[in-house]
Amino acid sequence: MFKKVQHFFGQYQQFGIALLAAIVGLSLDVSGLHTAAHWLLGAAALGLVVPLLWGMWQDLRMGTYGVDILAATAIITSVLMKQYWAGIVIVLMLTGGESLEDYAEHRAKSELDALLKRAPQTAHVLRGRKVVDVAASEVRVGDKLEIRFGEVVPVDARILEGEASFDESSLTGESVPQAKTIGQDILSGSVNIDGVVTVRALHVSADSQYELIIRLVRNAQNSQAPFVRLADRYAIPFTAISFAIAVGAWIVSGHSIRFLEVLVVATPCPLILAAPIAIISGMSRAAKQGIIIKTGAGLEKLALAQTFAFDKTGTLTRGEPTVDGVQAFNKWKRDDVLALCASVEQSSNHVLAQAIVRKAQASRLKLTKVKNVHEVAGRGLTVAVGGKDMLVGRLSLLKEHKIAMPADFDAKKLQQTATFVAVDGQLAGIITFKDEVRPEAKATLKHLKSLGVKHLLMVTGDNAATAKTVAKLLGIREVRADTLPADKMSAIETVENRPVAFVGDGVNDAPVLTASDVGIALGARGTTAASESADIVLMLDDLTHVGHALDIARRTFYIARQSILVGIALSIVLMLIFATGHFRPLYGAIIQELVDVVVIFNALRAHSSGVAPQS
Repeated sequence: MFKKVQHFFGQYQQFGIALLAAIVGLSLDVSGLHTAAHWLLGAAALGLVVPLLWGMWQDLRMGTYGVDILAATAIITSVLMKQYWAGIVIVLMLTGGESLEDYAEHRAKSELDALLKRAPQTAHVLRGRKVVDVAASEVRVGDKLEIRFGEVVPVDARILEGEASFDESSLTGESVPQAKTIGQDILSGSVNIDGVVTVRALHVSADSQYELIIRLVRNAQNSQAPFVRLADRYAIPFTAISFAIAVGAWIVSGHSIRFLEVLVVATPCPLILAAPIAIISGMSRAAKQGIIIKTGAGLEKLALAQTFAFDKTGTLTRGEPTVDGVQAFNKWKRDDVLALCASVEQSSNHVLAQAIVRKAQASRLKLTKVKNVHEVAGRGLTVAVGGKDMLVGRLSLLKEHKIAMPADFDAKKLQQTATFVAVDGQLAGIITFKDEVRPEAKATLKHLKSLGVKHLLMVTGDNAATAKTVAKLLGIREVRADTLPADKMSAIETVENRPVAFVGDGVNDAPVLTASDVGIALGARGTTAASESADIVLMLDDLTHVGHALDIARRTFYIARQSILVGIALSIVLMLIFATGHFRPLYGAIIQELVDVVVIFNALRAHSSGVAPQS
């Protein structure tokens, strides 16, 4: 019993002291020791107002202003006017409100905390015929591991033997178990719900998907919700109105007690509690759906977003292009062009390079090893192969080297993504690709428009003709094509309807994800660089979650604002009622506590599902 009491006082020290003072004071009052009770209550109230005053001073030094002055004035005035019980009830209300906020935070963070608790700790590493248990952090790339029934996958891996179903709900929000077999990848943090599989580690623990999520969650938990500043915007007018009513009631009635009777129902808990509770609840709801929102700032900006800009490849399209055709020029054969290009590209991780290599391998073409490949950032590759100088990449790279195009060639009419190949100063071939539009893309854009988004924009490094073809299919009117990473940033900076959200998935999207008002990364298949640069990471590789994220953000801030305004409205009504002088200050302090409870529970609605209002 003693330990429980000690824990309570340790966690909620100020509330515990106020509650203890109230209990002892009540006992003394009932025993007839009224003077002792009053001295105790007054001392406790003044003692507990000191931290409040210190916090106000620190805020003023930082150039911010809140509404704590109302509470401090009400507490001090209560003691000066010998309304000791009113003073201690106000203290209980403030410290109890903080305790309720802590409870709300713990409840709203349950999904986020669950991720941290399920972090993989150990791994079964196969060394010869032996299975050795090691810490997950000691697993190295290429190690063979055994994943047993009911165990958490310690690192990202690829299945070598066996098959099983994996629960990925904590990673992606997908509640249906995913069946995995030989050759398929499994993510760290997913749970093997049947069977035993042997896998090969693809990343070390620090670089695996689950560790990425944990870093994002910790950022989310440690962030300071800036929407509280919006509450402070209401602070000055609310404080002015409160003091005006209080002073007016005093002057009209001629009784100073009216001043206190008004102030006890003007305490600022609705302003202090509503916004952070709603924000934490909204972030928790998002995490439950596989949407990791790093900061309250990101959530606020997303809620206000008027423009959504999208990368094309891998975001609006599947991001898995395949070679559609090979054109050969200047006595070159198509297979020779493909083989040469694949030889140069075989060490690249670029999606187009991988598509070329797959096509060459499927055609059983012989590839040669190529060394000293030089990358021209954002444009392509230059290399010497068998005594020949080769250029592989964009049309702009060939133009820079003054490679002549066929007389009938018109870049504006090229409807597909293309890689150009030149050998010894002459065009050797053009390889074209096709990339299917994501099936959910059109419905997602329609959903965004229904939520009040004013402007949709595509920003891509692909050629204009290909980009416009995809944009037309999806109903996007504005396209910025042939953009390098710096160009993407410039395109975002010139958008008029702000805030602007950018959705991307690749390494080249990392700068623009950082530069945009709110960056959204498709983290399930996107790169770590993109995920780290973004404000929001979608763990499920599904574009519909962009709409879900906006829906949650809009609803969260609607509820936060609603809670603040409801609290203010109720406080003003109570101030006018108590200005009549028909009610004791103690009653006002108790009633104001009920207002706080109403505001808190209304803010917690952000944790539940509902329809977001249009902006």
